[in-house]
Amino acid sequence: MMKILQVTLGLDASRALWVLLALLIFTAFYTTLAGLWGVLVTDLVQFVLKMGMVVALAYFAVRATGGLSALEAKVRALDAAAGGGSRLAFFPSTDSAWMPAITLFVYLGVSWWASWYPGAEPGGGGYVAQRIFSARTERDGLFATLWFNIAHYAVRPWPWILTALASLVLYPTLADKESGYVRTLMDPSVFPPSLRGIMLAAFAAAYMSTIGTQLNWGASYVVNDVYRRFVRRGAAEREYVIVSQVVTVGLMLVSIYVTLHLASIEQAWKLLIVTGAGTGTVLLLRWFWWRINAWSEVSAMAVAAAVSLYLQIALKWDGDRPRDFAYTMIVTVTLTTIAWLAVTFMTRPEPHETLTAFYLRVRPQGPGWTRVAAAAGPIVIPGSLRRELANALLGCVLVYSALFGVGEILLRSALLGVGLLVVSALAAIVIVRNLDESPTR
Repeated sequence: MMKILQVTLGLDASRALWVLLALLIFTAFYTTLAGLWGVLVTDLVQFVLKMGMVVALAYFAVRATGGLSALEAKVRALDAAAGGGSRLAFFPSTDSAWMPAITLFVYLGVSWWASWYPGAEPGGGGYVAQRIFSARTERDGLFATLWFNIAHYAVRPWPWILTALASLVLYPTLADKESGYVRTLMDPSVFPPSLRGIMLAAFAAAYMSTIGTQLNWGASYVVNDVYRRFVRRGAAEREYVIVSQVVTVGLMLVSIYVTLHLASIEQAWKLLIVTGAGTGTVLLLRWFWWRINAWSEVSAMAVAAAVSLYLQIALKWDGDRPRDFAYTMIVTVTLTTIAWLAVTFMTRPEPHETLTAFYLRVRPQGPGWTRVAAAAGPIVIPGSLRRELANALLGCVLVYSALFGVGEILLRSALLGVGLLVVSALAAIVIVRNLDESPTR
């Protein structure tokens, strides 16, 4: 958002920070007053606004390069001149400068299960769970989560990708590649000036929806998991609301500090990924293995943060360099996994009463809960773990087929793209059928 303000309004860093502060305060204001309800309502309006405008920007940016075919040819020419492999290749060359083989392996084979990052936590959590809990029924929560993943991974990326590729073609000598996206907005030969104000509002909506979610989510953690549990048990709900409002403001101040120390959004995401590397296994296994306890999660989070920060600060492994990022991930995941497993077996399991209560409420399936299930007595658990795992796999097929299907239609083979979309539709049909046949818990 700092870069958007600097490029669009011509502000220096200090003035852009004041505008950013105003946006933060306004977002914290309505989030503090309305809570989750306000976040959900504003998110819907902001999503429609920002998606409509980024699609419009992608259209004008691609048109400025000469169309989709010309864009593809020019990107390939840029890549050939740079000698770093094609950005449009699904599997880049092993010596690709922007995506070496080791980095591709980490993204495809490690990150999805090993890393914690907001919105896609292995094993669930965060604001996605917050949305599920606010749904009217479990079925509504399931379909809302499925729609979130389709919208997040299959619908939203391509307008951003097309504009980013167009910016590489339009501004090939730009030092700060991230600012190229915003420059397409400010270039009168690319984007109509009459739409510029609406586009800036869309950027603000994207920023505020993200911040509003994070503030509400963070406050709910502090109040429900710390204050309500350890500080003031049994207090009036009004007190918890006031504390959540204070915490929301505090988180806003912390976010300002973090903003001043991050140079790019890419750096922010990579920092989150490597700092949470190794915690994903705990978050997944806690649903399938009774032996996971609170110390397993605490040790995983602490070791992951300590190892990744040591590698980046002491050893100067730069997460912005693809190879360093990959090695940081591998080392952090390995050491974190060893640490939390050791802590798990060295500490006591959760009390029998806690495990039984959890089992009766959640009804986890699989061999990892056999011991607790036997102690809890004969309980009929509706549904099937195999069917649920099959639905999860089908969900991945649905989302990725839609993602790459749209990409194939836009940039490569329309026939293959249509085929992938058909596969995606078939996966969706099977998921819906499985859900209809599954008994309600």
